This record gives sequence, C-alpha cells and structure tokens, in this order.
Amino acid sequence: MNIQKTVLAASILAALASTSSYAQEEKQEKTQEEMMETINVSSRGLISYVSATGSKSDTPIIETPLSVSVLTEARIQDLGAVTVQDAIGYVAGLYNGPFGVDTRGDWAKIRGVSPVQYLDGLKSLFGNYNNVRVNPYSLGQIEVLKGPSSVLYGQGSTGGIINLVSKRPKAETEGQFWAQLGNYSRKQVAGDITGALNDDASLTGRFVGLYRDSDTQTDYVPDNSLVLNPSLSWHASEDTKITLIGNIQRNESGSSTQFFPWQGTLLPNEFGQIDSSTFVSEPGFDKYDTEQDALTAIVEHDINLDWRIKFAGRYSDSSADYNTMYGWPPVFGPDDRSVSRISSLYRANARTWTGDVQIHGNIVSGAIEHDVVFGVDYQDAYTDNDADRDTVTRTNQRNALDLYDPIYGQATDLPTEADLVDLPSLTTHQIGIYVQDNLRIHDKWLISAALRRDRATNNPEDSLATDQYATTGRLGFMYLMDGGLSPYLSYSESFSPVIGRNAYDNPFVPLEGRQWEAGMKFQPQGTEHLFTASAYRITEKNRKNPNNDGSAPFPDRQIQVGEVEIEGVELEAQLAWDSLDVYASYAHTDAAISESSEPTEVGKPLSATPDHQASIWTTYRPDNWNGFKIGAGARYVGNTSDGYVTFSGNQLHLETPSYTVFDAMIGYDWDNYSLSLDVDNLTDKTVLTSCLSRGDCFYGQQRTIMANFRYNF
Repeated sequence: MNIQKTVLAASILAALASTSSYAQEEKQEKTQEEMMETINVSSRGLISYVSATGSKSDTPIIETPLSVSVLTEARIQDLGAVTVQDAIGYVAGLYNGPFGVDTRGDWAKIRGVSPVQYLDGLKSLFGNYNNVRVNPYSLGQIEVLKGPSSVLYGQGSTGGIINLVSKRPKAETEGQFWAQLGNYSRKQVAGDITGALNDDASLTGRFVGLYRDSDTQTDYVPDNSLVLNPSLSWHASEDTKITLIGNIQRNESGSSTQFFPWQGTLLPNEFGQIDSSTFVSEPGFDKYDTEQDALTAIVEHDINLDWRIKFAGRYSDSSADYNTMYGWPPVFGPDDRSVSRISSLYRANARTWTGDVQIHGNIVSGAIEHDVVFGVDYQDAYTDNDADRDTVTRTNQRNALDLYDPIYGQATDLPTEADLVDLPSLTTHQIGIYVQDNLRIHDKWLISAALRRDRATNNPEDSLATDQYATTGRLGFMYLMDGGLSPYLSYSESFSPVIGRNAYDNPFVPLEGRQWEAGMKFQPQGTEHLFTASAYRITEKNRKNPNNDGSAPFPDRQIQVGEVEIEGVELEAQLAWDSLDVYASYAHTDAAISESSEPTEVGKPLSATPDHQASIWTTYRPDNWNGFKIGAGARYVGNTSDGYVTFSGNQLHLETPSYTVFDAMIGYDWDNYSLSLDVDNLTDKTVLTSCLSRGDCFYGQQRTIMANFRYNF
C-alpha cells in the first residue's frame, strides 16, 4: 500500500515539475468554434454530459475515470420525483429506500453501502436524526459518485457520495408556479422565480418556495413541509462572483417506518398479511418535527486566464423533536397478533460549519495539459442528542398492540419532556489537504492523480478527545478513442472516522475502503446518447465486531476486525431522439462479509443489498400529438439475503423475494402551461424492500398518484 501511495505522490510531483516548459500559446490555439462544441445538457435538458462531483471541477463525464451518474432538474421532474429518494430510483448500482418508505430522510445503498450526502460540495448530514430532509424542488441537479471518494471530499463512504446541487440565480427572468394534488390527502404549492435585479445584471436573485400539507401511506403520519430558499449572486467585477444561498425549512412528520415482524410480512402468519398502512405508535405522541436555518456562501475569483480560486462555506443550525413508539422485539406474542412496544423520545440539535477552499489551474507543458486543483476543506460540527427510553416495555406486555385490530390510547407511562436525560454532546473537527492533477496527453490519454491527508478529532463532552488520521489517494487512466469511446481503469480509497474506544481502551481507527474499477464510457458523435459501463471490486475493512474471547480489559466493547468484499457490474444508458427519451440501467452486486469475529458471519451477504437490479424509463413526445406526452417505467429489484432469525429452536433464513414495480406519467403541454399525472407503483403492488437479521421487515411504496399543474413564464 505504501508503494502505491509513493507512486501516486511521485506522479503528481512529476506532473507539477513539468511546468518549467510552460507553453501558453498552445492552450490559446483552441478556437471558439472548438469550445462551443462542448454541450452540458441534452436539448430537452434530461441528460447532463458534465459533472463537477468527480473532480471538483466541471469535467465531461466521458473524460472522468470514475462512475458518475447525474440527474438534471428536467429528469427529476420527468420522473415525477417528490423526494431525493424517489429521484435516484433509476440510477445504476443504487438501491433507493432499502428500509422502505421513511418520512425521516432519504436512504440508499450504493454498491452495498450507505452513501454520504453532500450539498453543493459540502457535507450536509451530521449526527443521527437531527437534520432536515432536502426537497428536490430546491435542486438544480443530483450527482452520484460511486465508490470510495474521500480523496476530494474527506469523510466518505465506501459506496460513494450523493451530492445535491442547489438552484442558482440566473440573469434571464423566468419562473414557475406549481400546484399538486395527490392521494393520501396531498396538497402542495410551490414557486420558483429568478432574474436580474439591476440594469446591468451584475446582481441576480432567485427565490424557491414550497408548502405541503399531506398524509402518508402510514396511518396517523403526516408529511407537511415549508421550504424557503432565497439566493443572490453578485458579479462584483468581471473576475469575481459571490453567491449566497439560504435555506429555511420546517418539516412536520412522524415515523412512517414501522419495523414490522417477519411473520405476517415476509413469511405467513395465521391471521394473514399485516396491512402496510398499520401504525404501531400512538396518535398524538408520535412525531418527527425538524427545523433548519442555513446559509451557504460561494465565492469565485479568476486570478488570470489560467488560475482561479473558489471558496464554499456553510453554516447550518438544525434540530429535531422526535417521539416514536415501535414494536420491540419485532416478534409476535403468544397470540400471534400483538407486539410489545418500546417508546422513545429524542431532542437533537446540530450546529455545523463546513468550508472548502480550492485553487484551480490550467498549465500546458509541451503535449501535456494539466488541470490542477489544490484544496483545503474543514468540518466543525456540534451535535447534541438528549433522550429518554422507556426500557421497561422491553420485557412486558403493558403497551402491547394488536397489529391486525389496533386500538390506540391504551398505552401508559409515555415519556414527556420532563423525562429527558441530558446526554453528553459531541464536537467533531476535520481538516483535510488535497491535490489533484488531471493530465491530458496528446488529446488522447487522460491521467487523473490525487492525494489527500486528513485529521479528524472527536471530542465527546464526557471523555477525552481522540484524533484519527488518514491518507487517501486516487489514480485513474483513460484513453479517448475516436468516435466518442473512452475506456478507463482507476484505483480509489475512502475513510470514515469511527467514534469511541475499543475493547482494549484504544481509540477506534477509521473505516477504510479501497476500490479497483474498470469501465467504458461512450458518447456517439452526432447524437445525444450517453452510455457507461463499469466493473469493480471493493474492500472495506476496520468494521466493528463483538469481542468474543473475553480477554480484553473491556469485554463489552467492540473490536475492529470486520471486512467485506464487494464486486459488481453496472450498465447505464441515456438515449435521446427527436421525440423519444430512454433511461435504462442494470447492476449486479455481490457483497459478502469476508472477515469477522463471528465465524458464522463469514461469507454471508450484506443486508438490504439486491443481487440484481434493472430499470428503464421511457418518455414519448411526438410532434403530431400537439403537446401530449406519455412516460412509463419499470424497476426490477432482485433478492436481498438479510440474515437468520431463531424461531422455535430453528434457524430461519430471511430473504426478501425479487419484485418489479411500474411507474407511469401522462401529460399535456401548451403555451406556458403544463398538466401531468404521475403514478408510482401503478399496480399498487405490496413489496418488501428488506428484512434485517434482528427480525424486522420494511414495506415499499404503495401506489402514489399526483396530479400537477405548472405555469412557466
């Protein structure tokens, strides 16, 4: 591993040293006509050919030796997505909603591992259940970077990151009014307006607002939201631009995920299937109400033709009032109808500062062109989660509920604000220094090399601070063939700090991920099509496992000996003709535990990870239909093998079956108006997205119908 990092560092230093033969004239030989040939999005705005997530600079996807999928604003609307989780459902290698329909947040698995969420290139989620769910109407783009990616983003998951890109002000005046009605008593209005605020358009503004009053497919659980996103851009000079993006958000909801037992969901029960609308908590008690006030600042300055500097920073203050009650353990009592319930109350807060300073440069050295990025980023997060837990209900039937004929209002001794325990807060700091050099040789060969060093400090209020260090790298090779074909090979790493101390009272070390990936990207000349294909192998190590030998000083603590191996293949195609658009994907994922302190765990697959996935969405807009459009999609999710439970002395294998759901859209556009009807899960098929080894199972989305009216100006 040290040899790999030495080679990586040497390649970067060699590339920078070659600037001695700097040749500015060669760079300026590019004519305006050649530069205009680069297009960012397809004619209808559904396909993006450029992404900033893979390299922190706007780079064509077919020139990025990594797997990147981009969903444009038009694509999000075309799919009828009302949450980020909905929007990413057709992306190759990504399993959206592995834990069912959850009003608390957007969950996903990328290549078998939960990703880290970023907003405008800065990490956006800290702590547990103390953040606000982002509404996709405030986004201009969603970018999915697959595989380890810490080299440019610091803390990152082995699976990858999801970077949400906020809408920005535009100089040209335009806007939209949107009204939506749907089942589950859904009522929503939203607006988006942007334009110049002065005569020379040096000052531009945008305002995005949304209000929703809605129920959900789970009884007694609302999904109400107020979103206000003002933004302002000031061109202070020809070389300097400052953008401010505000976020004021208030969400009122509850726990739509009910943690149903495997009996009556995955496997039969004598009283039949548990209805997916069943509510296990208590009306009037259950809630998940979140608030957030945040301000993001982005400053861009061109030093000269070849060098520019960019700063992005955000302050966020968020909180959550979380009351919940659910069946625990997730098994029926002797009557095969009722579950015991445990009640919990949380009051969570998070105050975070995040920032990223980048210097971008373009250097030409003979036949080699360098696109370099030097950067420093930081995170400073304070999280405080106070809680109460009614542990008595773990061992008796006092608050039991009949899942087939629930009668509410019988629960006793529910916790109140007076029962809150002031738990220790946690302050985390992280600072990272990184460098990247994208080399273009003879306009055919691309080499992407990057190196990063991080320090992460975890400072719990009730114990000593601990420091964790990590060095991560990335090296990629790509060849630009004639005709738009680009094969590539890459190696990348990730790290994620692990808080706490192990069974030997030593600080945990970071979770580490390593990936080898080979693939091909194809953008046929003269078309708007975009094809990507990849095969990868990931190793994730330093996962926490139980301490089984009992010889350590603290036998109740865990040790880090766990390791998983993940292999897979992904295919994705985005096709665009005059009247037809197609978005198709396929993924095969083989993710299994390779090392563990529990010998019986070795070889078992990762939970909530389908072995196969496939999807296709097609939209047809023929000219002779006078504005009518129709869309249809299908999503196939293969088996997920989720572990074993003990029942009547026997080991039962929990494996959720494969399923296919269908989505549809029909609409009519005329002048500046648009009407559409979106239907998710057209056949109202009841599906299980996964069952965990602890015995609880999760229902997917039932049929959801939304009627939309839009006025664009």
